[in-house]
Amino acid sequence: MRVRQFGPPGGFRGRRRHLGPRSGAAGSGRGGRPPRRNSLSTASLLGALVFAAGAALAGCGSGHGGGGHGPAALTWYVYNESSGSFAKAAADCSAASHGQYTIGINVLPNDSDGQRQQLVRRLAAGDSSMDILALDVTWTAEFAEARWIEPVPATDAKRMTAGMLPVSVQTGTWDNQLYAVPLNTNAQLLWYRKDLVPRPPKTWDEMLADARQLATENKPHYVEVQGAQYEGYTVLFNSLVASAGGQILTKDGTEVVLGPPADKAVEAIRALAHSPAADPSWSNQREDDNRLAFETGSAAFQLNYPFIYPSAKQNNPRLAEQIGWTQWPTLVPGQHSHSTIGGYNLAISAYSRHKTAAAAAITCLTNRDNQIRDAIDGGLPPTIGALYTDQKFIAAGYPFAPAIYEALQNASVRPRTPAYQSVSLQIAHTLSPPSSASLGRLAALRGAISDAIESKGLVP
Repeated sequence: MRVRQFGPPGGFRGRRRHLGPRSGAAGSGRGGRPPRRNSLSTASLLGALVFAAGAALAGCGSGHGGGGHGPAALTWYVYNESSGSFAKAAADCSAASHGQYTIGINVLPNDSDGQRQQLVRRLAAGDSSMDILALDVTWTAEFAEARWIEPVPATDAKRMTAGMLPVSVQTGTWDNQLYAVPLNTNAQLLWYRKDLVPRPPKTWDEMLADARQLATENKPHYVEVQGAQYEGYTVLFNSLVASAGGQILTKDGTEVVLGPPADKAVEAIRALAHSPAADPSWSNQREDDNRLAFETGSAAFQLNYPFIYPSAKQNNPRLAEQIGWTQWPTLVPGQHSHSTIGGYNLAISAYSRHKTAAAAAITCLTNRDNQIRDAIDGGLPPTIGALYTDQKFIAAGYPFAPAIYEALQNASVRPRTPAYQSVSLQIAHTLSPPSSASLGRLAALRGAISDAIESKGLVP
């Protein structure tokens, strides 16, 4: 049996170097200028004209997007979405433009770290072949501060994000300015075996208790969750801190918080690590490892993204019939959990020679039809809010849409700072492996994160 590889999109990566500069990085050609502000500068007015022209192209299909003869040849830098939905969207939008543009895909690595590294290197060199960029939701601040992506004028931002979930729009926004239009969103659920767990747990402690009971009965009992030293482990920690009622940084991203809720988060990691619920390979596992372990039948629970559902339906249909889903487990009984939002947004490269056509193409790539296909074929949650109550959409292959919607309504965001890559690296490094996470290490983490947001002591 050939196992289809479903990529877990939106916010997970391996170890990284802090390649992305703040404004004025060497090689960016930006000379250390301050970040853009919402002022009616000449650049802002030109940007408004670009997006207005893009809207006209998207609506009427006349004229040339590239400013020359023939269609503008746009290049979309995006990861290799395994179901083919992105490639189909590019082809459909090219055809629908009636000669205004064509969209070619430049395939980025499947892991988020590799994607960012390639984008950063090309942008730092001022690569004019880049038009549309698929950005992980955590990169908006960094890329905006470096002035690598175009801001979206306010009037166009309202039109291009109409009907989209506010929390998704927030991920493409920095300094009260939209820089990237949401393509898809993402949130984890607790997936479980209905044949093993008749009543899904609501809290972290209940989940571990259920796993211990299954272990005594010699039944599949592992809790599959991300534990390798990479971004997914940071997401786990962030979700636990938020579900305990806390946060890692202040809202403006300038100060470390990590109060008592962070203590509860570390204790939850330790409790899992030292229980029968922990997969022996937990410290090396990422999202796809969790998916595979669950599909092979060794686990009762899985904390993961909805890409696992179409994968199970194809790779193990019998198991798929037994998959149930519920909200991410909370650390505070009676209170809602706050799993971390993920996803990808589309931005226009500051170096693109076809900004007008790129704006029109982004409007098409993020439209309703393409979001539906991305969701059903690839498991990527849409950003259009109305789809979560659309019974035709749910019946077509997205039965867990209401659960995802509830999770998104209560989702937490990762620390919003241009230094996010360094903050994430410090979290994953300091608290790894999970079995060694402790309150003592949490104390060290506070200082490490403080240094990271001040650009001190970055780990290469």
